[in-house]
Formats: sequence, structure tokens, C-alpha cells
Amino acid sequence: MADAQRSLRDLDDPIAILAFSGWNDAGSAATDAVGHLIESSGAEIVFSLDSDEYYDFQVNRPTVRRPRRGYRRIEWPATDIWAGQLDGQDLVLVTGPEPNLRWKSYSAAIVSALRSADPKLVLCIGALLADNPHTRPVPVTRTTADLELAEQLGIEEPSYEGPTGMTGVMADSCSEAGFDTVSLWAAVPHYVAQPPHPRAVHALLTRIEDLLGVTVDMGDLPEMVKAWDRGVAELVADDPELAGYIASLEADQDEADLPEASGDAIAAEFQRYLRRREN
Repeated sequence: MADAQRSLRDLDDPIAILAFSGWNDAGSAATDAVGHLIESSGAEIVFSLDSDEYYDFQVNRPTVRRPRRGYRRIEWPATDIWAGQLDGQDLVLVTGPEPNLRWKSYSAAIVSALRSADPKLVLCIGALLADNPHTRPVPVTRTTADLELAEQLGIEEPSYEGPTGMTGVMADSCSEAGFDTVSLWAAVPHYVAQPPHPRAVHALLTRIEDLLGVTVDMGDLPEMVKAWDRGVAELVADDPELAGYIASLEADQDEADLPEASGDAIAAEFQRYLRRREN
């Protein structure tokens, strides 16, 4: 781990972004968002946590890959820590399956790595199932337990109480370690939660752009969102009961004062347009 930590220490005021597959990751939206950032930032793996310490392989099974004829490879579940750069901003990207074992030592190992990088901000990314229609923008909630940071960024203090996953544990661990920590949660419609979910991925990446003031190369993602929309529209057209349910969700959401319809959201969209134009 020593060589990896020296690499992390070379980063300049990085931002760390964490996502874990499993309970925290409806539609695989959170891990797919971090995966997109890994690709678009040209990130490279700095190191991986030891799989044997944290995973029950009867639950998170290894997989067989055959990348070419005559070659067979076993891929083991692992949590990887990557270093990359996006729009001039150094990034530390952490992703892997939610562990089955030793959550406290697992979170401590990640915090130890982040101490080497000394990030100016940690983003913990998650996705949850919710009663919202797929025909409206995917809501993304931004929260922080740091009241001063909440006021500075104009975001909410968390109010949730109940069971949590590794995303919630890491948000608490990073905050306790003294890092400025923000959680982003995308609300994925429960009736279309099968991954991939490009609309939720796009929503998370857009909020990351807004929060960090960077431009993310969306690549083929906008076209994937359009294809996903068409596929869901065909599904709904064949199911009148589902169509009626979605109409009721639309009516409920349209009555609410949604951030996506606010002046702040319009201003944020204009700022994204300007950043893309400059790049």
C-alpha cells in the first residue's frame, strides 16, 4: 500500500467520489456514474483492498471472463481506488461491491487511503428506489451533516433515520475523519429499476458538474437516455394499469415545488451550457 499512498499524495487538492454496488445502488446508477467518471477522467487504479478480508464469495461470487479465445480469467470482487483528472480537477474514485464482512475495518482502510490524498471534498454517491415517475427529471438529494458546509453550499442537513449501507457508513466515517463530506442520492423509479439506468446516471453526473464546477464528457450517455426512454415508453404502452399508476405519480409530483422546476435549476443549467461551450 505504501507505493499507492505516495501516488495519492502527489494529487493536488483532489475531490474523492465513492460509490458501492448493492443495497445503496438502485439501478446500478451510483456505481455506473463513478464508472463513467473513471473512463472520462482517464483514471488508473492506485490500489485495491484485499478481497479475502471483506467479501463472502458465496454471496459476491467471482466471475469467469474469456477476453479472447483460449484464455480464461477469474475476476474477484474488489474495491478499487483510482486516481484521475477531470477538467483540471484531480479525482480519487472509489468503487466496489458493498462488503459482506468487517465493515468497520473496511471503512477505516478507505479513510486511511483518503488521508494520503487529503481531499478537499468527499462525495458519497448512492441511488434508492422511490415513488417518482420516469417521465420527470430524476430527483437527486444533496445532504451534509456539517451545518457550516450545508449553509455554504446551500444544501440540506440529512434527516433520515433507519438502516444504512456502506454509502451511509462512509459518509459518517469521512465526516468523523474531518473531511468535508456531501452525499448525493438519486431517486430511481421502483417500477423501472433494472440496470442499467442511464437517466439516473445522467442526473448524478449533472449534479456532480454543478457541485464541482467541472464539465463531464457525457459521451454516448445522452443517446442511451433517449433509447432508454423509448424502451420504457413501449413497455408502458402495453400495460394500461402501469400507465394509470404513472399518471398518478406525475400528478402528485407536478403539484410539488420541485427543485428541477426552480429558477436555481434553470440558472444551473445555463452555467453547465457555458462550461461546455468553453470546453
